[in-house]
Amino acid sequence: MDKIQNNFKVISNEKLCPRFYRLCLDAKSIVKEIKPGQFIHIRVSDGLEPFFRRPFSVYRAQKYVEIFYEPVGPGTKMLATKKKGDVLDVLGPVGNPFHMPPPGTKQVVMVAGGIGVAPFLILSDALKKAKNLELVLLYGGRTKDHVWPMKEFKQNGCKVFVATDDGGVGVKGRVSALFSKINTDPRTTFIYTCGPHAMMHAVQDFAKKHHIQGEAACEEVMACALGACLGCSIKTTKGFKTVCYDGPIFDLQEVLF
Repeated sequence: MDKIQNNFKVISNEKLCPRFYRLCLDAKSIVKEIKPGQFIHIRVSDGLEPFFRRPFSVYRAQKYVEIFYEPVGPGTKMLATKKKGDVLDVLGPVGNPFHMPPPGTKQVVMVAGGIGVAPFLILSDALKKAKNLELVLLYGGRTKDHVWPMKEFKQNGCKVFVATDDGGVGVKGRVSALFSKINTDPRTTFIYTCGPHAMMHAVQDFAKKHHIQGEAACEEVMACALGACLGCSIKTTKGFKTVCYDGPIFDLQEVLF
C-alpha cells in the first residue's frame, strides 16, 4: 500500500443540493486501496485554525476519490471554499470496511439519515456486481433542501425511497416510515445503516425484532483517526471502542446508541 498521508489536488467541489456538496480529489495513488465503509481524514487549512483534521466517509472511489459533506461548522465551511487546483493534505484510507452480505442474501437495505448516506454510494458500487441482489436505499432528510436526484444510486440499480420531516419530498416523517420496504425474512435480508444515533437505534430495534443481521457505520468527532487519542470512543456491548480504529463499521447489534 502507498503511504497513508498524501497531498491531493481538488478536481471539483460542487453543490449537489442546497445543503450538500461533493468534493473530488485526484487521489490515484490510493483510489484502488479504498474499500466501502472506510474514510479519509482531511486537513482543511494550512494554518492552526481549525487545528484538527476532519473525517469524511468515502462516497465513491473510481477515477477520483469523492466525499459527500454538509458545510455546518468552521472546518466544513472552509472546505466548501476549496476550488479546482487547490491542494489538500489527506490521511487515509483509514478504518475498517463493511463486510459483504452473507451467502443467501437477496435484499440489501441501506438506511441513511442526512449526511449518513455518505458511505453508501461506494457500497452500492460493490454490491451491484452481485447477481440477483435487490438493492434498496431508504433515505431520511430534514427538508427538501437535503434531497438530491441520487441518480448514481439509481444507475447502480438501487430502489430509492425518501422521507422528509416536513413532507417536502417523499413520505412525511422519519425514515422509519419507510421500513415497510424491508423484507423481514432474516434468511435473505441484510441491513446497513448510517446516520443520527436515534435513527440507527430505530434501525437496530427493527432488525432485532425481525432477527435481521446488519452493520452500522458510526460517525464521531475525531482528532487522530488512528486510535491513539481515544477521543472517538463509543459504548458497545463489548466495552468502549474507538470509531476510527475499531470501526467505523460495527455489527448492528454491538453499538449502544
